[in-house]
Formats: sequence, C-alpha cells, structure tokens
Amino acid sequence: MAETHVLFVEDDDVIREATTLALERDGFVVTAMPDGLSGLDSFRSNRPDIALLDVMVPGMDGVSLCRRIRDESTVPVIMLSARADSIDVVLGLEAGADDYVTKPFDGSVLVARIRAVLRRFGHAGGPQGGGPEEDASGERGVLLFGDLEVDTEGMEVRKAGASVALTPTEMRLLLEFSTSPGTVLSRDRLLERVWDYDWGGDTRVVDVHVQRLRTKIGQDRIETVRGFGYKLKA
Repeated sequence: MAETHVLFVEDDDVIREATTLALERDGFVVTAMPDGLSGLDSFRSNRPDIALLDVMVPGMDGVSLCRRIRDESTVPVIMLSARADSIDVVLGLEAGADDYVTKPFDGSVLVARIRAVLRRFGHAGGPQGGGPEEDASGERGVLLFGDLEVDTEGMEVRKAGASVALTPTEMRLLLEFSTSPGTVLSRDRLLERVWDYDWGGDTRVVDVHVQRLRTKIGQDRIETVRGFGYKLKA
C-alpha cells in the first residue's frame, strides 16, 4: 500500500513537531511547514494526499491557503482551529475544507479524522438504491432530476448538459440525496453516512456543505425542512 503524504501547516513549533511525530508513528509521511506561503509552495511541488491547515498561520492564513488549494485541486483539506465556536470554522468550510478539528486535540482523534476523510476520498460512492428514473437512453447508473444528471457509476454530475465540478465530499453528499429523493435526511444521518462520524459531530459541517452544493446544482434543488434536515426535490 502506498504511503499517505500529509501536508501540515502550523506555526507553533511545539505543536508542529509533536503532531508530525504522532502522524509519522501512524505511518504517514509528513511535510510540515510553518506558514501559509511555504505551505502553498509545498503543496504545488509535492502534491500531498491530504492537507492539515491551521487557521491562524502567518504569511497567508489557513482559510486563504485552503481557498488557493481548492482552486487547483480537490485534495482533502482539514482545518485546525483553536475555538470550536469561531467564525473561522465556518469560513474554512466555506473556503472548501472538508472537515475541521478543534485544538487542543488528541493525536488519536486527529488520526481517526484523517483516516475517515481518506476513506471518503478513496471511494466517493454511496448507497445506490432504486427510485429515480434511468436515462432515457437506458444508460444505467444515471439518475435524472429535471436537467440535473447524477452518474453514480462514473461519479459525474451534469446540469443542463454542462459538467458540474464537485469535490468528493460534495459528491457523496449529493449521492445521499439523489438515491433518496423526496426523503428528509437528518444532519446526524448525513454526518454518519457522508463524514463517517460514529460519534456526534458539528452540524455546521453539513450546513455549509449543503449550501456549497446548492450553489453548484441550483439553490432550489435541496429543500430545508426546519427542525428535521434536508431533502432533494424529486
């Protein structure tokens, strides 16, 4: 099995060194950088499998770095934030991060989050039940919702014939909705099925990703059912 390369951007020397050692003990190859600009250079030259970005780093903050990475790649990104209730968490998710971890964190928790994200990115598929119609041409695995086409086998999405670029997390989220059209999916269920959370998670992760997905497939495609969750309009 190929080794997993982690880009870790953290300006605190103690946290950077301790976390790097913890990740290396778990078999990861780590490139650690102290600021956002060197982190961006390292990302472009090394093309890591996953990026861990502290929100508050000098040169280029973690949110801006995440945005630059997302402009160039769909590589998974986990933000590290010192405050669970900080607006930086939402800003990081809006910039394209797939998840976040609050500092101080236990090394085993961080490793579990990394492995969960990598599992999602290794296989973007989800449950493939019946329900939505097939393509009129008989092509299997293509679900149609008006002018929205979801190819569950090719992992492609088209809107009015034009390709829609989704991150693997956004694709998994859309697959959950598209294989259960008209069904209200709770935030907890989405956290479990899309983010592989076996424990309670922050529902802001779901809310921000739903909003990002809406901007790509149409704001009216996914309906908010207050007090319950979301559903894809059949």
